[in-house]
Amino acid sequence: MKIALISDAWQPQINGVVTTWSHVRDELIALGHSFEVFHPGLFNTIPTPKYPEIRLAILPNRKLARLLDDYKPDAVHIATEGSVGLAGRGWCRSRSVPFTTSYHTKFPEYLHNYFELPTKPTYLFMRWFHRPAQRTLVPTPSMRNELIAHGFDADKVIAWTRGVNHDLFHPYPDGPDPYQGLPHPRFVYCGRVAPEKNIGAFLELELPGSMVVIGDGPSRKKLQAQFPHVHFAGYQTGEALARHFAAGDIFVFPSLTDTFGVVMIEAMACGLPVAAYPVTGPIDVVQPGVTGYLDEDLQTAALKCMDLNPQDSIDDARQYTWHNCAQMVLDILAPVRAMA
Repeated sequence: MKIALISDAWQPQINGVVTTWSHVRDELIALGHSFEVFHPGLFNTIPTPKYPEIRLAILPNRKLARLLDDYKPDAVHIATEGSVGLAGRGWCRSRSVPFTTSYHTKFPEYLHNYFELPTKPTYLFMRWFHRPAQRTLVPTPSMRNELIAHGFDADKVIAWTRGVNHDLFHPYPDGPDPYQGLPHPRFVYCGRVAPEKNIGAFLELELPGSMVVIGDGPSRKKLQAQFPHVHFAGYQTGEALARHFAAGDIFVFPSLTDTFGVVMIEAMACGLPVAAYPVTGPIDVVQPGVTGYLDEDLQTAALKCMDLNPQDSIDDARQYTWHNCAQMVLDILAPVRAMA
């Protein structure tokens, strides 16, 4: 099968959308499918306001149409609602090509946080964007329920999953300490260092031992000066990231808006229980009292995690595989009828 993925987020970006679809692509290619990604790097772009490392494609419609006409996909999936996603949606609609979509990001909440835009019109746009899709994949059952409450078609919204590369993310008992002897317990955050991640809720906690931030973003310089006792490790990838996880003790996930949070299950696979708020994402991933704690008081959740057995988190994380994630994509793709 020739599969076309249309996405406004792609490499070299580092985020949940890119991580998910990179693994799905690799899994589907391994199964013998052809997989082509249509992304902003194929077009003229400008930086996204407040998020400059993400580039927005400028008027990609005509070029994308030519590329898709030449590729002649057997199935089309649109992963994002940006300019490339809109152009892909338009191409499908103009040619009566069935397509599927996925919902990765709570843009209504993000736009409200960044620009104080009301969420109602943004959800109206989201419903319009996804309505013609044959199916819409969402990361978790709680996210599915949330979108249905916002008017999405319950018959079309499918709860999906995420995966972990278990060859990479696991305990590393040997090797150098990436935190240079910081005292235990080590409370670790990993993600974009930016307001939408609610990272301040983590940094303001009063915790024993050490606090670590893995990642980078527009708020890093300010926060690093404001919280000099916190160790900022910067961006980490591959085995270096896995070793940074494994050298920690508790993973703290302060986000209120993430739809899943792949970093949670990667940290669990390395033996870290998760402390988080009881919101979409964590409530579908964390088993309270086993693999972490959820509490409106994040400090309470973090401290209670100190009593948990790391092996329980490792065992639970094994249910998440990229093969299963990719198979669910394959199962819901809508075959394209013969194109003229």
